[in-house]
Amino acid sequence: MALLDDVLKGWGGMALGVVVGAVAAPAVAGATGTTLRPLAKAAIRGVLAVTDGVREIVAEAREQVSDMVAEINAERQEEGARESASAPH
Repeated sequence: MALLDDVLKGWGGMALGVVVGAVAAPAVAGATGTTLRPLAKAAIRGVLAVTDGVREIVAEAREQVSDMVAEINAERQEEGARESASAPH
């Protein structure tokens, strides 16, 4: 999870700035809307790229946690089987 925190710290502020800029651009545009539209689209493109990157990181982290849970469950089952085999009957 530290990896995810590091990524969000680096990208989170930039993404927030891009979103605020993209949202504010149409309101400020007025007569210059045709010149700001490409900038707004570029900002939205950037936000989507950042979101895709974060999604990939989260998916990988989720997969790693799932693998660890499966490994721990297998170890617990092995321990239980050994304990029941070594218990006096």
